[in-house]
Parts: sequence; C-alpha cells; structure tokens
Amino acid sequence: MDSIGEAEIARRLAQHNLWWSEPLQSALPEGASRKRVYFAPFKTLALNFGVRRATILLGPRRVGKTFMVKQLIHDAIQDGFDPDAILYAAMDTPVYSGISLERFLDLFPKQTGTGRRLVIFDEIQYLWNWEVHLKNLVDNYPNTKFVALGSAAAALKLKSAESGAGRFSDFMLPPLTFYEFLKFLGEEDKLIDVRIMDDGRREYAAKDIHELNKRFVDYLNFGGYPEAVLNPQVRDNSEQFIRNDIIDKVLLKDLPSLYGINDIQQLNKLFSFLAYNAGTEASLENIAQKSGISKPTIRRYIEYLESAFLIIKLPTVDDNCKTLQRQRNFKVYLNNPSMRAALFGTVRIDEPDKIGHLAESAIFSQWQHSQSFRQLRYARWKNEGEVDVVYLSADKPKPLWIGEISWSDDVGSKYGDATRSVATLLRNHKKTIQAAFLTTKTLTTGTEIEGIRVSIWPTALYCYFVGRNITTNLEKLMLEKFMQEGAIKGDAG
Repeated sequence: MDSIGEAEIARRLAQHNLWWSEPLQSALPEGASRKRVYFAPFKTLALNFGVRRATILLGPRRVGKTFMVKQLIHDAIQDGFDPDAILYAAMDTPVYSGISLERFLDLFPKQTGTGRRLVIFDEIQYLWNWEVHLKNLVDNYPNTKFVALGSAAAALKLKSAESGAGRFSDFMLPPLTFYEFLKFLGEEDKLIDVRIMDDGRREYAAKDIHELNKRFVDYLNFGGYPEAVLNPQVRDNSEQFIRNDIIDKVLLKDLPSLYGINDIQQLNKLFSFLAYNAGTEASLENIAQKSGISKPTIRRYIEYLESAFLIIKLPTVDDNCKTLQRQRNFKVYLNNPSMRAALFGTVRIDEPDKIGHLAESAIFSQWQHSQSFRQLRYARWKNEGEVDVVYLSADKPKPLWIGEISWSDDVGSKYGDATRSVATLLRNHKKTIQAAFLTTKTLTTGTEIEGIRVSIWPTALYCYFVGRNITTNLEKLMLEKFMQEGAIKGDAG
C-alpha cells in the first residue's frame, strides 16, 4: 500500500487556502459581514505580534469558531497581510493524518523569509499531544502567530491550562446573545427602541412586545447558534442539528475521550435529566434518587458537563445572603437554552410553564459573557422563600442587586408571590441593595417595595439589554484583561 504523497497533501491544503490563488473574496465565508461582538478583541489578540503566544479559541460546538477565523483571514488580507503568508489547516482532514504541526510550516505556497505569518490549526484535538507541539512552535517561530481551535472545547481548555502557561492565551466564545441574535436577523431596529437619556444612559423599550416575544421564543428554540440563525435549512431542522451535531458529539465523543468515561449511556441520562429540570432547585440526593445514579458519579459528571460548556451550575445563599458551608442545593441552567428544545421538542409562545425556566436559562446565558458572572447566586430559605437572581459584592457576601424572572404579567402585582420574597431580601439588606427588578411577559412599569424602586420589564426585553449592556464595552474590557495577563502589548500590528 502507498503512503499519502506530498502532492495530495499540497492539493488538499490549496483547496482549504483559496486565497493563495484566487481573489480576496474567496477567503470570505457566506454571511461574513455579520460579525460577532467578540470579533474585534479576538482579532487584536490573534494578530498581535508584540507577544510570543498562541491564541486558543475556546467555546461550545457550533458557536462560530471556524466562521470567526475565516473572518480573521479575510480582514488580515484586507489590511495588507500577504495572502501567501496565511495557512489554514483542518486537522481532521484524513490526508493530514500523521503530519506534525511543524511540517505544515514547509507547505506555504512560497518562502516568506523573515516576514510575518499566520497559521491556524482547526480541530487541533485530533493531533496527539498537540499542546506540546504547539508550544514548541511558539518558542521557535517568533514571527509566526498561531491560532488553535477545535470542537472538544473541554479538552482544549484542560490541555491549554496544563501545558500552555505563558505561551497560550485562551479566548472564550460563548453562544449568541439575544442582542446578537436580533442583529444577525437584521431586526434589532425594527423591534427595539433605544433612547439616550440626559445623563448619557441608554434606556430600551420594545416597539412591539408581541413580535419581540415571538423572536425570543425563536431564540429559546435555536437562537444560540449562528449557523441556525443564518441558514434557513438548519433552522427548519434545528432539533436534529443541535442534537446530532452538538449534544451527541460532546456526550458520546468529546467527554468520554477526555475523561475516560465508560458509561456513556449514564452520562447521557444525567444530562437529559438536568436539561429537563433546568432552572429547578436540585441536590445530589434528589438527583440520585430520581435518576438512579450514585452521588459521587453525579458530582463528577456535573463537573464534566460544566467543563464542556453544556450547563451552568448556580450556587445558593440564604435570606442573609450567606453561602452554606455544605452546598447541598443548587440550580442547573443550560449554557444554551436551545439544547432543551433539541432534546424534548421546541416550545411555543402559549406554553408559559415550559418557557419560564427556559427564560431563566436564557438570561443566565447572557450573564456568562460577563467577567463578574461568578458573583451571581439565587436565594432560598425556609417557608419557601426564593429569589431567582442575587448579585453579590466581589469582596463581601452582601447583595448589590436582586431580581425575579417570570413569563407572566401577574408578577406586576405589588404583593404577589414573587414580590414577597423580593421584599424579604430588600427589608433584610436595605443598606446594601442598590436596585431590584422583576420581569414579566409583556408589562413594562415600575413599583416601590420596602422603599426601593423596583424596575419591571418584559423578559424578552430584559434578556436583550443584559446581552447588549454586557457586550457593549466588551472589547475594552477584554483588551484590558489581555494586557494584564501579558497576552498583548503595544499595537495590534
């Protein structure tokens, strides 16, 4: 049998690097004009030659990582980067099997001398010990910037942390926010009214709350994935797309290969259980009783599912906003609410019981874009008191703001069930709580509870402006973070 020849490898590489021989437009993927809010800081990090580091692009499956590096290539060429000095290789391509990362550096279409080069390795997890090979390349090729990405986000994150200290810079790409979803659809201006106040603050209002709610339900069903938003065929078959291409591959392939999980059926069973009960308070004892899985296994699997960006685990505090020494209870939300629709069917706007907890998942999914996400809790205490959102001070366990999420207009009643629990926390923490909110299905208003002004917004509108506000200063905040970590310095170059 013959081994794969150089000519076949070069031919396949040329097919993946059309900008070597064709006009600039060949580097531009369909829909590339729609850029995520993460693109600008990613570009700055990936093309900064002032620091000798590789960029590791992390994130759940199908959130647009490959799409974003193709946009990076296009912008780099447009900004004057030599097209022949950019190489993209998808490591899951069969003809690349057994090729070392360093060998790719001999496959550029022409010698680039000492000039700058950009090398992108996609699906890098297919190369054994990739982190060791990549670190050596970073050390030995100072004029080449390396970007690595792949579908097994948990594996990349683990290996990057273990072996890439000082040589790798992780860049996290979460699912689409509801704000980005509306922008990708081109419907933000049609549905949202933005008003600039005298003090410079922005206030948001729904131009048509019923139409906004319809789009919010679309977001719950498929909206976290750019491909589903941009491609009608994928959108029409979103359940199969999300289930087969995202969930199953993580549960059946990524996690077992990374952590040596033998009972894949048990892992799948636990994830389905957690997804079905997303937003409901749980405990290891309760999950073990309902699922038939042992507590140590549940604890271990939940850690795996978190590392794979499938779930968000939210700790609890009591009515004094103190964390219990033994964290028995917690809530689990989906990293992307669309995963529930893929498992159990899409939700309709007239199904408030299903939408309620999914809306909570959607809002926590927006907050995961914030660096202060880990300061979020929910409160639960005796006599069934509960508040969905408690934001704690970074230095002390004191609440700064609180909120209750609901898909019902009944929450606007001043002394409804939701507001009674909110009132308890406001009464107990008058000196520290600076703001409170309640969400509804369609109602926009305000009220006063325990002498504190409480804002009331529709859930869809609130989800929109949380995502927008968090990502408005994203580039500035991320660049400051990169500077502190030593990942960039000086001009992006």
